Amino acid sequence: MARSPYGNYGHAILTAAAMSTPDRVALTYCGERSFTYDELNRSVNRRAHALLAAGVTPGMRVAALLNETLHVAEVYLAQAKIGAVTAALNPYWPVDTLRAVVERSGCTAFVYDSTVEQVVAEIRPSLPAITTWIKVGASDTSDASEEEPPLAGFHDDPLALYYTSGTTGLPKPVVHTHASSLATAQIWLDVPRGPDAVFGTGAIIWGIGFPAIVGPALYAGMRLVLEQDWGPANFLRVVPRERVTHVSQIPSFYAALLGSSEHEAVDLSSIRVIMLGGEPLTATMLGRIKERLPGAGVYSYYGQTEAPYTCMGRVDDGSAPLGSSGRARTGNAVRVTDPSGRRVVDEVGEINLAGPHRMTGYDGLPDKTAEVLRGAWYVGGDLGSVSPDGVLRVLGRREDAILKGGVWTQPVAVEEAAAALDGVAEAGAVGVPAHVEGQDAAEQRILLAVVARSGHSLDAAKLALALDDKLAPHQRPDRIVVADTLPHFEDASGGPGKLLRREIREQHGHLLGS
Repeated sequence: MARSPYGNYGHAILTAAAMSTPDRVALTYCGERSFTYDELNRSVNRRAHALLAAGVTPGMRVAALLNETLHVAEVYLAQAKIGAVTAALNPYWPVDTLRAVVERSGCTAFVYDSTVEQVVAEIRPSLPAITTWIKVGASDTSDASEEEPPLAGFHDDPLALYYTSGTTGLPKPVVHTHASSLATAQIWLDVPRGPDAVFGTGAIIWGIGFPAIVGPALYAGMRLVLEQDWGPANFLRVVPRERVTHVSQIPSFYAALLGSSEHEAVDLSSIRVIMLGGEPLTATMLGRIKERLPGAGVYSYYGQTEAPYTCMGRVDDGSAPLGSSGRARTGNAVRVTDPSGRRVVDEVGEINLAGPHRMTGYDGLPDKTAEVLRGAWYVGGDLGSVSPDGVLRVLGRREDAILKGGVWTQPVAVEEAAAALDGVAEAGAVGVPAHVEGQDAAEQRILLAVVARSGHSLDAAKLALALDDKLAPHQRPDRIVVADTLPHFEDASGGPGKLLRREIREQHGHLLGS
């Protein structure tokens, strides 16, 4: 029995739109090239036929190390159509990490572009399992057919390995299927958008960013603006040029953007929807965003690579409380459980996520999979609470919680109080072992690192006095460091990635002594 083409990710995301709105602009690349849905579909078809001609076959695992955003979009969609399983590699990984990930991936083919040739030359001799090496470029598909390739890969067949950030070890390969990725592609269907909707993004589209950014934008019929750099400087150039209406970032991006005066003369009025996740959104930061972008609706979301964008809610108009991540999206589910696995309401516990968008497991890691998949639920180690009407509040990672004076607190409570002080652009709090004789071995002291806003200077002693009035004794910092910058994960977006509290501890923890 023939399988429906709409169970294939590439067909459902792109070909269906090319059939219904062929002349609608689908993608604009770095302000230089534009593709209608029909043109993009034909370009992807050429790429698919070129991959087939190079020896890529349905079910084959193909490592993809691509840094040019247009190549990422074409290759990932082409491999989805022909049923190859993409191992979505991060071009910002260290060489040793990259080599180790590929060795464990089971890939026999490797696709790359000119931006990573030097890295490929370095790792190629140590990867004998890779028998097919394919360099993609702008003209290597010129002679390939534009006809639809034979579709392979449907529904519960594996589509890709997307990798965790690897901040606590080697990145884990998360298996997503055609079906789970299509479920993730429905993100923007839950958010207001019009016929002129334009979604802007940068090189973060590799990895889980692809099904969480490119797929949803095309699935919703938006115009996707792809840039190589989506840091604050280029953001300020691209948004007015392309009249970008929708963006998805982390709050740290706006700490960087609004911490400088460069944005003040730029027209950002086209922005209508700001999606924020990955780290807590404080009241102070929301206030700064709304002051600068009063016409934009601000949404918080929550999810992980293993279950992307599970919850979502608008937080600037009362639809969902500030500090929350809204409710489970249509078709998804969220709950919080106590240590015994019992569902609890209005109590702190572990966050559980479920839905058709959930991963099938970690590739080749059955023990790690068993730790986090409990029946229908994914339990990834984040703490939070759920209200009786289903609103999720994320408190943070278990390992980030700080024990001081016998009382646990989450860093965001300290960070929010610090960020609200005049002149503070960003703050990061961590616990450092106290090592005080007679105290609980788990007892910690609090280290707070802060960055000044442009044109301001900060005095650690004055900040400490101000925070004494705002925080309970178990939340007050024991040492405040004024830093030039805070460490963030490098996600290739051009702007700051997630705050790396571990590195704050490593850089400044010695200042607390014992």
